[in-house]
Amino acid sequence: MRRWGVAALLAAGLTMGTLGPAQAVHGGVPGDFNGDGYKDAVLPAPGANVSGKQAAGAVVVLYGSSSGLAASRRKTITQNTSGVPGTAEAYDRFGAATATADLNRDGYADLVVGSPYEDTSKGTDAGTVTVLWGSKSGLTTGTDLPSPSEAPHLYGQDIAALSLGAASKTWVAAAGYDASVHFTGPFSRTGTFGVGILNMDTGSVESVALGDFNGDGVPAPAVVTARDGDLTGGRVHTTFSPGTELTGNGLIAASGDVNGDGYADLVAGDPDEPAVAGADGMLGGRVLVWYGSANGISNATEPVQLTQNTAGVPGASEKDDAFGGGLTVADLNRDGLADIVVGAPYENVGGVPRAGAVTVIPGRASGALGTGAYTFTQDTSGVPSTSETDDFFGTTVSAGDVNKDGRPELYVGASGENNSTGAVFVLPGGTSRPTGTGARVFTGPSIGLTQSNGTLLGGDGLLWVI
Repeated sequence: MRRWGVAALLAAGLTMGTLGPAQAVHGGVPGDFNGDGYKDAVLPAPGANVSGKQAAGAVVVLYGSSSGLAASRRKTITQNTSGVPGTAEAYDRFGAATATADLNRDGYADLVVGSPYEDTSKGTDAGTVTVLWGSKSGLTTGTDLPSPSEAPHLYGQDIAALSLGAASKTWVAAAGYDASVHFTGPFSRTGTFGVGILNMDTGSVESVALGDFNGDGVPAPAVVTARDGDLTGGRVHTTFSPGTELTGNGLIAASGDVNGDGYADLVAGDPDEPAVAGADGMLGGRVLVWYGSANGISNATEPVQLTQNTAGVPGASEKDDAFGGGLTVADLNRDGLADIVVGAPYENVGGVPRAGAVTVIPGRASGALGTGAYTFTQDTSGVPSTSETDDFFGTTVSAGDVNKDGRPELYVGASGENNSTGAVFVLPGGTSRPTGTGARVFTGPSIGLTQSNGTLLGGDGLLWVI
């Protein structure tokens, strides 16, 4: 597993050219983009070729219905789609990051899309962030959220969006290597917004999250920086000033109320191997949880650590599992407590290297996290396909109910599947948790993306850096 510091990452971005150093992306979260009462699935494909332009990138929306998802009910959106700003160009990687929220509070979910390698008037690989606006006809028009930075770099490599109410209670956060940017509402379809806040105090930002950590009804940001020296992962911040980093590290962040106390909790995946055993990080990777409170989350907040050696968590911590390489937080068992969904894309399964696995750690109002945890792989009964070397099942994870049965489906990206064309597995919501029974898989060709390699359907998550 590679261990790069910030300087090395930036150098890699200059020398690797089209590959780029990092894309810290969560799985595409479903949203009701056309207002028919069913959430629609988001399948990003940042490596998709568009009109002969390699890796220009695309996002495929599969419309939800009472019967679930069907490849025939889809819309493919690129920068060449009418109403979408910009033009598809080689290696823009449109769809490298996505986020979903009803930004303008009109009853239709909106989709925020990052193109971190877009060249703009501000420079090469400056990046762009585009809002695709929901409507009765679905996602038909878009506007950009411009970075206020004078020299943005990889702007939009991770995105978070959260709407807790009108105006300043709706936020969008975007990561970049020069800075992170946080936008507040009110947002409009014409591209206006309340305020854009540029944060340049926390180093190169790898991942962003939003949550109501202190219960005041207003979203608050958290950022995770790129790797810092010999630390596993980067530094985690909820307050943007020097010396305020939280105890613990990570490369990807998410939020949700894990213990049901009314405050959002911050969760970070730290999939790196420790440089010095016992000094930082954990063998095979870890997840850290900082509980919110009336005072929010500060550097005095001690995190709870979860690994595959935690009591109740299946498996065992093994070198280079990359546990924490994929991450989302969602209430899968409908008990009012958010569950932590952890991808371990490098996990060996049945002796197959780097096949990948996903572990769900249920939220708990009391007692230790880990009890009742369960794991999915491609060898789980009912899950299509089988575990193969470098499938990276668990690259990205997300959840959402697309058939309105009250049982959220679990979405698992496997970016290495089928020569890195990628795949997204949809596991139905069961009586008390998602199940492999009746699971489906969407591949690039099944949704009209026919190139032979590198489509990266589902997104490539943290695979450029772990």
